[in-house]
Amino acid sequence: MAAFDFSDLPDGTPLLRPESQRPRDPAFQHPVVVGFDGSGASERALAYAAGMARRLGGGLVIVHVANRIPATVWAGCEPPVFIDVPDNRSEALGLELACADHLSDVPWILVERGGDICHEIEDVAKEFAADAIVVGGSSGFVSRLFGSVACRLVKHAKRPVVVIP
Repeated sequence: MAAFDFSDLPDGTPLLRPESQRPRDPAFQHPVVVGFDGSGASERALAYAAGMARRLGGGLVIVHVANRIPATVWAGCEPPVFIDVPDNRSEALGLELACADHLSDVPWILVERGGDICHEIEDVAKEFAADAIVVGGSSGFVSRLFGSVACRLVKHAKRPVVVIP
């Protein structure tokens, strides 16, 4: 029997419920999710997402995903193996967010993940039943070579994606 089916209360109320059925702060019932890494593009996305959450009367879920890099593996392992790199910027980003004036009147939380950026942002949006995802546009050699986070999210996300230039 699963832990959430166990009931000790006389009225049959379960003591534990699955994560998806736990009560949540009303501000986070259908929040706006924004990807944030401290870059200029993510700063602009954060400002837009905060305004969007304010207009919708909801909360803001800020997602920071730790970096992943391809690991060199002996014997030519295929497909490439990726490793999560410890990201010591999380605490600094949290302090930066706590001091941000444009977040002072919006309920927000910071969610830290490791893994593929697009997958993790969409996964958090799904967990929170987000109304929208906001990300900053990217430019440069790496995004042209591997595809930008914004383009990948637009193609695969199951909810509206707003890309801020």
